[in-house]
Amino acid sequence: MLFISIILYLVLTLLVGFWASRRVSSSGDFMLAGRSLPMVLSTSALFATWFGSETVFGASSEFLKGGLFAVIEDPFGAALCLLLFGMFFARKLYAMNLLTLGDFFRVRFGRKTELLASILMVPSYFGYTAGQLVALGLIMNVVTGLPVWQGIVVSSLVVTLYTAVGGMWAISVTDFVQSIIIVIGLVILSVVLAEKAGGLTRVLQEVPRDTFRFLPDWNSASVLSYLAAWSVLGLGSIPSQDVFQRAMSSGSSKIAERSCYYAAALYLTIAMLPLFISLCVKHLYPSQVNGDTQLTLPSMVLAHTAMPVQILFFGSLMSAILSTTSSSILAPAAIFSENILRPLIKTPLTDRHFLMITRMSVLVFSACSTVLACIKSNIYELVGDSSVFSLVSLFVPLLLGVYWRKFSRAGAIASMVSGMAAWAYFTWLPVQVPALVPALIVSAVTAVTGSLFFPDARISQSP
Repeated sequence: MLFISIILYLVLTLLVGFWASRRVSSSGDFMLAGRSLPMVLSTSALFATWFGSETVFGASSEFLKGGLFAVIEDPFGAALCLLLFGMFFARKLYAMNLLTLGDFFRVRFGRKTELLASILMVPSYFGYTAGQLVALGLIMNVVTGLPVWQGIVVSSLVVTLYTAVGGMWAISVTDFVQSIIIVIGLVILSVVLAEKAGGLTRVLQEVPRDTFRFLPDWNSASVLSYLAAWSVLGLGSIPSQDVFQRAMSSGSSKIAERSCYYAAALYLTIAMLPLFISLCVKHLYPSQVNGDTQLTLPSMVLAHTAMPVQILFFGSLMSAILSTTSSSILAPAAIFSENILRPLIKTPLTDRHFLMITRMSVLVFSACSTVLACIKSNIYELVGDSSVFSLVSLFVPLLLGVYWRKFSRAGAIASMVSGMAAWAYFTWLPVQVPALVPALIVSAVTAVTGSLFFPDARISQSP
């Protein structure tokens, strides 16, 4: 029954994606849903940005080992990112009428900076997408007994098909449906397990007091590490194509801004449910949460709950990961086709040809991520530093590019290159604080220095 339900759900997802594809008639429709999403679709799309394998597998696992202090990066940093993007970037970027985030760097600094920024944005999505596909493969393995690599391939085919056909429209509509399933599934599972464990009060009474510690020790190393954990997603995902494309798909700048706030609140609320569920599992089956706890939750649900609960849980779990995977495939494909490939093609492209190229890019990036997922199956290592790359190389140029008129092309390039170089250096030769801290400082210093010593002549503001 569970196997049949999973297959029906995948088929339904494909049908919804193909239905949404009827609204795709241009590259703008494909990449940004025609900039026409209402508040509810925009909010659900932004909510689904990161609600994937890290939130359900990774965060719950880390929470069992280290409490709230161990999950500052996600969900708290992820919610912070949406809040800051809405407050400081959504309206300004929306008013520029851009197709990709790479376009911002072209309009603001010229084509060389656009190319460099795009090259820095694209690679991190391979590992991130592969991590999501591995999670889907593991779910298929637990539920159906399929080898993990076969589950990866099947899941990749489903998500690639509806993304390549429907683009951002398909992602937005399926995100709405999947968000409903996520919320219903996790709420019902929380209630069922809480009752089985003797009630909310009893579960919380047995939790060690340190589990809910939220603030660091008051010494410089601990505080810097704490701030770095907030910054990985909180700042590092602001200059990312997936957040950009979801917000810019909104029907107006007002919707783009407010949907960020609503999504941040929804994300932080719903992301607490896997943490609570993990506490219930620990209370009910303490002997089975030792060692690698990433798959403890799905394994316990499969072994100790009734079929309706299993269907809801695995349906919501697959919904969460499919939502994240779809945008992590479209994002690099959009950057590659618009900001790397298109400028290299000397022959003028019609919008129809460009749309075809973008769809082909989706297939190529999905295929590469699928191969990577089949070769390397550690979710944590695959997802790893995807947001750190953009934090140390692109956050400062985006921030100053939006808010400092005298920020120059030389400053932007110096900031990108020096930030990545510093991060690599301090990663190989570790210091007492996370490598992203000195790298971010270097990126900011070189941005200001480069702009003061090498100011711009007037740069064309036309795309």
